[in-house]
Amino acid sequence: MSLFNRAEVINSNFTKFVREGNLPPPRTNLLLSQANIKPTELVSIFESQVLSRHMDLKARSLKEEGKCFYTIGSSGHEGNAVFGQVFPYSDITFLHYRSGAFFIERSKQVSGSTPVYDLALSFVASSGDPISGGRHKVIGSKTLNIPPQTSTIASHLPKAVGTAFSIDRAHDLDIEERKLKGDSIVLCSFGDATVNHAAALSAFNTASWVSYLGGHIPIIFICEDNEMGISVPTEKHWIEKSFKNKVGIQYEFCDGLHLIDLIIRSRRVEHDCRTQRCPIFLHMKTVRLMGHAGSDVEIGYRSLEEIENTEFNDPLLHSARILIENSVLSSEDIISIYKSEQSRVHHIFETATRKPKLQSEKKVMEAITTHDTNRKFPNFPSEETRKKVFGKEFERLNQKHHMAKLINYALFDILLRLKNTLIFGEDVAQKGGVYHVTADLYRQFGVRRVFNSPLDETSIIGFAIGFAHNGFIPIPEIQFLAYFHNAEDQLRGEAATLPFFSKGQFTNPMVLRVPGLAYQKGFGGHFHNDNSLAIFRDIPGIILAVPSNGLDAVKMLRSSVREAYKNGRIVVFVEPIALYMTKDLHKQKDGKWKFQYPNLEDEIPVGEFCEYGNGKSLTILTYGNGLFLSLQAKPEIEKQLKKKIKIIDLRWLSHIDIPMLIKAIGTCENVLIVDECRKTGCHGEGLLAQLVSESKKLLKIKLHAAEDSFIPLGDAATVTLPSRVSIVKNAIELVNG
Repeated sequence: MSLFNRAEVINSNFTKFVREGNLPPPRTNLLLSQANIKPTELVSIFESQVLSRHMDLKARSLKEEGKCFYTIGSSGHEGNAVFGQVFPYSDITFLHYRSGAFFIERSKQVSGSTPVYDLALSFVASSGDPISGGRHKVIGSKTLNIPPQTSTIASHLPKAVGTAFSIDRAHDLDIEERKLKGDSIVLCSFGDATVNHAAALSAFNTASWVSYLGGHIPIIFICEDNEMGISVPTEKHWIEKSFKNKVGIQYEFCDGLHLIDLIIRSRRVEHDCRTQRCPIFLHMKTVRLMGHAGSDVEIGYRSLEEIENTEFNDPLLHSARILIENSVLSSEDIISIYKSEQSRVHHIFETATRKPKLQSEKKVMEAITTHDTNRKFPNFPSEETRKKVFGKEFERLNQKHHMAKLINYALFDILLRLKNTLIFGEDVAQKGGVYHVTADLYRQFGVRRVFNSPLDETSIIGFAIGFAHNGFIPIPEIQFLAYFHNAEDQLRGEAATLPFFSKGQFTNPMVLRVPGLAYQKGFGGHFHNDNSLAIFRDIPGIILAVPSNGLDAVKMLRSSVREAYKNGRIVVFVEPIALYMTKDLHKQKDGKWKFQYPNLEDEIPVGEFCEYGNGKSLTILTYGNGLFLSLQAKPEIEKQLKKKIKIIDLRWLSHIDIPMLIKAIGTCENVLIVDECRKTGCHGEGLLAQLVSESKKLLKIKLHAAEDSFIPLGDAATVTLPSRVSIVKNAIELVNG
């Protein structure tokens, strides 16, 4: 039994070894008398280590009873309790999943905290869990400044870097919405295997790059190195050699099994990071006990001798030796603490198992878009201020412009109205973006609010999440739609899940601008002409906007920023590149796709669509480039049918109001869905299914979408896409049967 049940062995060995004085040898000659450390501080840390250990042990036994679920324990990593004591809870912390001891020790900084009970509720997935409401076993707390993470590997590192960068930026800009103190720093912990992940490399590179350029990134990367990545060993010197001489990042080693060494070095890096505002890599050597997770059996890939040697290096045994040799506690005192805390954890967890669980889809889903923001939207800037900011462009607001220019004007007004907004991305500053949509914003608002990023989409979205943690409303740009896929987990796995796993206590609002979609013949092929929005169909809670013309784009962008500011929402704002500079609709110089800049108060609420025409023989449902092409096709369709038709521009693809859409279709029986994206996975595919299932009358519905093909370059660029001609053909065939 003991061969496989290592938890039982570790538990019994602790009291046995302490009682016998059979403790691991000292790893350093440091003594308490050599450092400014109070005995009570050591005892507090040890108690947190013991509590964390017993939570792991109890969770394992409850899992066997079916009362506890998937967990990754903290056993072996309990040295991180030191960080919970050294760093004030005002420092926001993005935690590794093995941080139970850290959480317990940090909780002691806030009176009235109940960390063991809170974690127990999370372990058993109770709806009473104060952070996630029973949605996942997470370590997090609004009060303790710990945003919850799920089974994070590396995806939390980019946002940690963004948060660190935001601290001094918020202080410099003096934004009233900021949440972190001007001298605070960021902690971010992770395992040794994590450093090889692309998201981690992105974070380290960005921190190094900003620091090299003279910027401030007050972050401490805490690498808790147990030399294992699930079943794969980490080469003994890999971490040290990878980070000891990294440009712009200070390296510091510490012994995760020796409390005194940990405290001394933690205090040193805390001082250096807080005063120098620089990134520091704190390399903590430790061990891993009881395998990777609850279902992991180490004997399958490690020898029994290796496992036993590791177990004798138990951090709790090292802590016990340190307490005894420094005359802080006796062996009897230590065993007494161990047993009393075991009893305490047992009773707390048993109580937690009887607490309510989530039982309905409504309760599960209500947190997806929950938010705790209560912000009053700022007033409009004065006309005098606007004249000053717009300069000579102010007089041109009354003229008609194409979409790119109108979005540019909208961004001017947004930056002017909301002091906590930022624009960043590849080439958006001095150059003004590939299509000059952000032109002159850098000149007017300066590098603190409009700045270029590295060519790294992961760091762009990570920065956006980080800025949002500190009260900003970031408006990042992903240069082309296809580039988004380099970093989609930052949106899918990090940004969109945060309110869900925190009951809206933490949100990361943003408006992510993405130039994209197809119909460009002369540029880029599929990587610049990506016609798939399928990824955005599959992310709960985000708002997806696709304007088709400049007038709508301005109004929708304003609504998007309002949703982010007031409701903590994440908005993906896809701008059809092919329509950026379009001025004419039917014939050259007709100017029918140019529009005048709308009044400041004009917005289009999320979910509101637009109707063109009121014919009842055919209804075309479309968006983006599809609207432009359908309007071009409309005269020919009506000519051949000798009847009027209606075209509906959906505008918002994530919040399609099906009942209202059915009402707008009215008595019309023929519905053509024109979708410029690939037919497999496109929004039109889902729309068709919804209309069939929810309409009370029999509709003749046809989906006319792009072929399941990538986009080639040159004359062939549009042959797989809907066109004016193909829309006419499909419309006539549908109506005439």
